[in-house]
Amino acid sequence: MHIGTNSKKLDISSEKQTRALAKRLSNFFKKGDLVFLFGQIGTGKTTFVKNFINNLQKKNQENITEVPSPTFNILNEYKIKNLDIYHYDLYRVKDKEELQNLGQINENSNALVFVEWPELLKKNILNYIGLHFEYEDDLNKRSIIIHSKNKKLIDGI
Repeated sequence: MHIGTNSKKLDISSEKQTRALAKRLSNFFKKGDLVFLFGQIGTGKTTFVKNFINNLQKKNQENITEVPSPTFNILNEYKIKNLDIYHYDLYRVKDKEELQNLGQINENSNALVFVEWPELLKKNILNYIGLHFEYEDDLNKRSIIIHSKNKKLIDGI
């Protein structure tokens, strides 16, 4: 379930399309944003974050780093210039105690936060940007639906 009042659906069947979308969104996402990434395994959530981070690194003339899935670590952290990025993957989280050990995953004014599998949080967070990754009828085709209360973000995509 999403909370946003504006949405847009885009084709991301190729990595080139995913990379282009990540580049465009890097102009909008900022410190303090909470981005929830919904979708089945293999729909492109981690690939999107990788391209987003690598684009910011390139834009800030920093070394391009590997951006692995945080499935086993649960959290990967990145620093690009003055921006901290936290990339969570909650797929392996089994109970509330594990989440408590991670600290608060919510609006963090000091970082840009990406959360894969946010439905596992089981708490009512209202202020987030929702990226819904989906397979189309043909499993070789994927799309993303972006929900946000920020009309400028939706109009800018």
